[in-house]
Amino acid sequence: MNFSKYLFPILMFLYACFAETGSSKDNGDTINLLVDSGQSFQEMDHFGASDAWSAQFVGNWPEPKRNAIADLLFSMQMDDSGNPLGIGLSLWRINLGAGSAGQGEASGIRDRWRRAPSYLDPTGRFDLDRQKGQTWFARAAKERGVQHLLLFVNSPPVWLTRNGKSFADDGTQSNLAAEKQAEFAEYMVASLVGLQQAGLSIDYISPVNEPQWDWKDGGQEGSPFWNHEIAAIVRKLEAGIYRHALDTKIDIAEAGQIDYLFSEHNRPGRANQIRVFFHKESEHYLGNLAHVSRAISGHSYFTTSPFHQAVAKREQLAQAITQVEGLKYWMSEYCILGDNAGEISGSGRDLGIDAALYMAKVIHNDLVVAQASAWHWWLAISPYDYKDGLVYISKSETDGEFAPSKMLWGLGNYSRFIRPGFRRISISPSNQKLTNKDVLVSAYKDPRSDELVVVLVNSSSEEQQVNILVDGELSGSAWCGYLTDRHHNLAYHEMLAGEPIRIPARSILTLKK
Repeated sequence: MNFSKYLFPILMFLYACFAETGSSKDNGDTINLLVDSGQSFQEMDHFGASDAWSAQFVGNWPEPKRNAIADLLFSMQMDDSGNPLGIGLSLWRINLGAGSAGQGEASGIRDRWRRAPSYLDPTGRFDLDRQKGQTWFARAAKERGVQHLLLFVNSPPVWLTRNGKSFADDGTQSNLAAEKQAEFAEYMVASLVGLQQAGLSIDYISPVNEPQWDWKDGGQEGSPFWNHEIAAIVRKLEAGIYRHALDTKIDIAEAGQIDYLFSEHNRPGRANQIRVFFHKESEHYLGNLAHVSRAISGHSYFTTSPFHQAVAKREQLAQAITQVEGLKYWMSEYCILGDNAGEISGSGRDLGIDAALYMAKVIHNDLVVAQASAWHWWLAISPYDYKDGLVYISKSETDGEFAPSKMLWGLGNYSRFIRPGFRRISISPSNQKLTNKDVLVSAYKDPRSDELVVVLVNSSSEEQQVNILVDGELSGSAWCGYLTDRHHNLAYHEMLAGEPIRIPARSILTLKK
């Protein structure tokens, strides 16, 4: 007789008793994690990061260094000891610049590294060499097995904008006149065609970025957009993609923070974008367009602290997403900004574990609570003194030094092992009311191979011990572990047979079987 099918419901009942008292541990020592592979949630699409803005320079650095950086970001290979060489990103975001780099100081963008080139010139001539460094990284990504490329646009090209610059005058209107929308769409389509002819087919294009912000200070390329303008641009872009028989999907709308997806918040006419773009009764409904992705994108900025508020906002987002059949949510940009309710400051580089643990909490809440199908970091390669880089570099246009951060490896605890097509599945207590924000767990399964992945985040200052029961059966030594903590970078971590799994203090541990 198969007793496991009776044992699992009993264990679930016992665990529920512990959870009701606010405890997630068995006898105060070992956490019991119960995996139910029959209860599944969202399908995972990809984990990604952006080439802005450093790839335009680093892609021209000496070949050994740029290859080493590409390996850190994209490689799926292991060393002789079974340690991953890289974090295996499955999507790479390419910045299609507005041409501010060609304007130099006249662009009004103070930081030369934030000025961006464009593949096209005002005559419509496409030239790969204008974004040579970025092209190199895109090819390096594909060579290392990255499945998806996304082209994102922060501003229309400067020759189409109202003021001839890549940022707005005052934020009261977009920097693109209505009569230029068709030309803007043609510009994007010509870029897609040129890249496809160069052997770099683009899976997704994102035509607007954080349209809620005013983008008037010259800090970088950007333009505000109102929802009716976004809808008009997307319809024209859809027609161009169809006309050229491209397979590219359109990703909208890269909301500046998740509140703008499910509410008006403080940007009337630029928010409530789930309803505006994906509810059939809306005058700006785009869900019937063949080339519009069945996902809506938003950014996790300014909504990640304190923990209970982060959870509450993501519950609201998940509820709004479920109101549209078949719609997914992509968390398409994040790095650590602001003061985060005093929990961590975005200022200052941090190569240590603190920033990686904070990132892991954000990833967990976005995947488990908001049920995001994709998760993308902002700067893959950063020259700045902020917590924005997976790999940090010296600010040199021709050659320099680089160093991976713990945030790189912390993201790798997810991206390297949770591959496109995996499904998130139930694991207690992550799918019940959270009782301990310092110990977070989530589980994922490949429906094709039955490979199982569990990610455990221990932000506490004490080691934690867990037993994992998969569909009623105790699972121990069959796991392969990969650890990121103060001393390890996604390192192979041996599991001891017959003993609980030990999660070191202040660490991220991924288990695979």
